[in-house]
Amino acid sequence: MSYEVIVIGGNFAGLSAAMQLARARRRVLLVDAGMPRNRFSQAAHGFLGQDGRAPAAIMEEGKRQLSLYPNITLRDGKVVHAQKQDDQFIVGIEGGGEERARRLILATGVSDTLPEIAGLGDRWGRSVLHCPYCHGYEVSGGELGVLANHQHSAHSAMMIPDWGATTFFTQAQFEPDEEQLARLTARGVRIEHTPVVELLGDTPELEAVRLADGRIVPLDAIFVAPKTAMASPVAEQLGCAFDDGAFGPVIRIGENKETSITGVFAAGDAASSMHSGTLASASGVLAGVHCHQSLVMQSAG
Repeated sequence: MSYEVIVIGGNFAGLSAAMQLARARRRVLLVDAGMPRNRFSQAAHGFLGQDGRAPAAIMEEGKRQLSLYPNITLRDGKVVHAQKQDDQFIVGIEGGGEERARRLILATGVSDTLPEIAGLGDRWGRSVLHCPYCHGYEVSGGELGVLANHQHSAHSAMMIPDWGATTFFTQAQFEPDEEQLARLTARGVRIEHTPVVELLGDTPELEAVRLADGRIVPLDAIFVAPKTAMASPVAEQLGCAFDDGAFGPVIRIGENKETSITGVFAAGDAASSMHSGTLASASGVLAGVHCHQSLVMQSAG
C-alpha cells in the first residue's frame, strides 16, 4: 500500500506530527520502534496538561487517539533503511517488507552516551538527570550536583541553585574561566575540581559521590548533559545534512521543518539541541502542518 506520509518515530514529536496529518485527512503510516529516549523516566514534567504522567502513558493515549482516525495506520517496527526513488520514498521495516510514501517525517530521536562513571548509568532518568526544567522541582531543596562533561557545563551549573544547594564538579577538565567563576560564586555554587569516580546509594537513588581522592560528597541528585547521536541511520541514508549541535549532530532543517532533502521533514530531539517533551511535541505539530502544506502545493502546482 502506498501512503501520502510515513512518520518514523512514535514519541511526542512523531505522534504530534501524525495528528495534524490525520486531521487533514491524509493517508499516514506511523512506524514506531518502541524505544523512546524518555523510557528511563518515571514521569514527564513541565508538559502542560500532562505534568506528572509517565511518558509511556502519554504515548499510549496519543496512539489511542490517533487510532480513532480511519486514515491512520499505526505499526510497531524498526525502520532499517529508507531511500528516495523518483517522486516517492521507500521505507524498509525490519522483518516486514517495504512501504512507500510521497513524504517522510523523521521523528527518530537521539541516543544518549553518558560519562563512564561507576553507578551513573544505573540512575539515569531517576537521580541522574539532564534537564532541571523537566526534573528539578522533584529534587528541589536537596544537595544537587552538576557533572561537567562539555564546555557549556558551567552555564548549566549557574541555573541549578534555584532548585537547591549546588556543587559543580569540573572533572578537572572543564574549569570555569574568570567570568564564569565570578558568576558561579555569586550564585553560591561550590566548585569541586577533583573528579567524581563513583555514585553511591541504593540504586536508583543517590546518596553521595566518591571523588578520586577518596572523599565522599553527599548528593541527592546530579545533572549531566549526555552526548547524543542519531538513534536511527535513516536521515544519513537519505542524505540529509547535519549541523553540529551543543551535544551532538542534529538534522539540519529550515523554518518549515524540511530537511535538506525535499519532501523529508524532521522534528523532535533529532533536529534540535533543545530537548523537552513540550518542544518535541510543538516541533512535531509544525512538521505535520508544513508537510501537509507541501502536499497541497504540489497538487495545486
